[in-house]
Amino acid sequence: MNAIDTPNSLKGPAAGIGRSGLLAMAAASGIAVANIYYNQPMLGLIEGEFSNSSVTGLIPTVTQLGYALGLFLLLPLGDIVDRRRLIIGQFLVLAIALAVAAVSPSAMALVVASFVVGAGSTVAQQIVPFAASLVAPEKRGSTIGFVMAGVLSGILFSRTLSGFVGEHAGWRDMFWVGVPLALIASALMHVTLPHHRPASRMAYGAAIRSLAHLWRREPALRIAAFMQAALFASFTAFWTILALYLQSPDFDLGADVAGLFGIVGAVGVFAAPLAGRLADRRGPAFVVWLGTAMTFAAWIIFGAWTSIVALVIGVIVLDFGVQSSLVSNQHVVYALDHAARSRLNTIFMTAMFLGGAAGSALASFAWGHAGWGGVSLVGAVLPLVAVAVRIFSRHPHGPASGIH
Repeated sequence: MNAIDTPNSLKGPAAGIGRSGLLAMAAASGIAVANIYYNQPMLGLIEGEFSNSSVTGLIPTVTQLGYALGLFLLLPLGDIVDRRRLIIGQFLVLAIALAVAAVSPSAMALVVASFVVGAGSTVAQQIVPFAASLVAPEKRGSTIGFVMAGVLSGILFSRTLSGFVGEHAGWRDMFWVGVPLALIASALMHVTLPHHRPASRMAYGAAIRSLAHLWRREPALRIAAFMQAALFASFTAFWTILALYLQSPDFDLGADVAGLFGIVGAVGVFAAPLAGRLADRRGPAFVVWLGTAMTFAAWIIFGAWTSIVALVIGVIVLDFGVQSSLVSNQHVVYALDHAARSRLNTIFMTAMFLGGAAGSALASFAWGHAGWGGVSLVGAVLPLVAVAVRIFSRHPHGPASGIH
């Protein structure tokens, strides 16, 4: 049994964390991950203030890169240090980075602050495995699903909040709103979380080096990571450009309307448990294929039909497809090696958010050179890349473990 699952590894009310404690962890996870999406509906407003700078379009991409690097460098710490102190500390760093973003005197300063905001927001991925360790094994799945609902809610409603605040108060005020939210989350975790004895005595350098071994050893991990990276790139391509598209002459709408699409995308919160149950009945591969097909279909809708109705329908299909694939790919990855779950999560999530950063960059390039038609082409090609990865990555000794 992993050390973190034993009674002696925890100090405090670990075994009886309770519904209120899990609710606090879900809320804190949502608050954390929301920070990497605040800038997307406000990108037009930011570009308006720094109109003489060419780097403002990089802000969503740099935020995603910061998150990806934070996943790679910070997640393994969860196995070798007290997670409670790590989580509380990351929220404090996040609050400082948000304050710096709010007072940024230049676009480049905002880019740097956004990178740190992205890295600090990975605290959400420290909370999820910690929640799983605080409950009995037979409750672990439902616990992860409950906390992940908080993560998904943060991803989706962050755009609504930032779009509204950005439009009516300004983009700087949105970052100021994020500061007390991060401090509140830190206080919640201070009150709620027990201390825990590290799961491993492995040195930090050894934990980082072991990631390469896991990557080489597990073909199913590589397939799941590449597929989800391509699908998440398609997802971020849409959300990166949405505010700019809505401000174009086709719609002439503001950041607040772009943010409202986060409410429409809330279907992704319901997709996770539905996908999990479907994966139990039909296997995770079926749900991954279904999610990939829905992602492609969403971009056909976006590209072929210029209207708010098309955007609403497409957002629902896109969010359901990407979130369903995510849950099913996680199902595959977490089953590979229970003793290395945190490091497997590090690899999978890092690949996924690197894909997200690439999707933001590709979408920004396509928007600048070919408008919404170019963005739609990029978004539609990416799920086809995921299909190609699956077709051409068959393990030489048979089907990849767990994904068929």
